[in-house]
Amino acid sequence: MKEITSPSNEIIKETVRYASKASARKDDGVFVAEGTKLVIEAPSSSVRRLFVSEGCFEDLAKEKGKILEAFEKMCGELPDEDVIKVPDHVFEKLSTMKTPQGMLAVLKAPSFSEEDICGKDVPLILVLEDIQDPGNVGTIFRTAEAAGVSGIVLTPGCADPLSPKVVRASMGAIFRVPFIIKEDLPETVDELEKKGITCYAARLDAAESYDKCDLSSPCALLIGNEGNGLSKNVVDKASKGIFIPMSGKTESLNAAVSASILSYEARRQRND
Repeated sequence: MKEITSPSNEIIKETVRYASKASARKDDGVFVAEGTKLVIEAPSSSVRRLFVSEGCFEDLAKEKGKILEAFEKMCGELPDEDVIKVPDHVFEKLSTMKTPQGMLAVLKAPSFSEEDICGKDVPLILVLEDIQDPGNVGTIFRTAEAAGVSGIVLTPGCADPLSPKVVRASMGAIFRVPFIIKEDLPETVDELEKKGITCYAARLDAAESYDKCDLSSPCALLIGNEGNGLSKNVVDKASKGIFIPMSGKTESLNAAVSASILSYEARRQRND
């Protein structure tokens, strides 16, 4: 295990850049996961560096059970110089959390193909257009895993799926749900339709309620921006529209809530 005591150390500075700048993450093909449970769930083969604060290290030394075992296993699979203990005040510089838990990992960014997204026998895909809130994107990943979604397609206008806030909100689902970023969403929708994957555009003026649509066949659920919904070009490419009935004066639902309802309706239909 290596020790770094100065917040001005170049490794510390580099990790801070990874946490704060999407361009730095993209250039080096890495991302940051923070929090004991999240780090322990990360695939060991993806971990490039593992940071632990002195306080966390002391707490771990008193632990008995799965967390300590998983931590020791991860440490054993990394070169000694890539397991780094830092004073608590240095870890606070690394952390993006209000209350740091004392464990953070730099991981290799995952890489997925369209086949990873569409390759299942009966794919269920979420397509997100310009969803900008990191909490929404992370929650959608978390729900997608729980509902059995095959994969997620995002536009560049979405919150960076590998930002610390999205990774944290995903509760580890980001490690397990395939995703790709597509520049031309109308073209992507067109390609999905040609593959026999029916695209349902979530919109308030759609003709069919979500519980009347056939989501048991290969399909993609298109969810739009929090304020503007789906763009007209994307809606025009989708072969079907879908809406969620609402009572009272509510005009729309949160993007993550909409994605959750539609994903679980698809799961219900497929399990019937």
